[in-house]
Amino acid sequence: MGNPFSLFPIPPGSIILDVGCGAGFDLYIAAQLTGPEGTVHGVDLTKAMVARAQENLQKARITNAEVREVGSESLPFENAFFDVVISNGVINLSPDKVALFREINRVLKPGGRLGFADVVLEQALPQGMAASAEAWSQ
Repeated sequence: MGNPFSLFPIPPGSIILDVGCGAGFDLYIAAQLTGPEGTVHGVDLTKAMVARAQENLQKARITNAEVREVGSESLPFENAFFDVVISNGVINLSPDKVALFREINRVLKPGGRLGFADVVLEQALPQGMAASAEAWSQ
């Protein structure tokens, strides 16, 4: 996918949320950037990815990160909690992007930053491709 860290610097001590953290690669990078005085929180839709991210973070000896299984359209965090929200290749999968962006806005502190890399359509898909589950999953 892309690189949500290329958009702006992550200050040490930041509190970061990774929406759709998958196996935890971006959590690892975020934990390094924010340093031990910051914290990193990951959310993912599946138990398997949460378990994999937790395992990978443990293997890497990352102690300032946590991962939860949640639906991205309902984030279990206080209002104005995060300095930075990142996402890499996941927002396009949300069935309710308006609700997801509303939740991201809710959990971001005033002046907080959203950095995401994702798939964007520049034109409509051909009818056969838009209706094909195989085309969407490859």
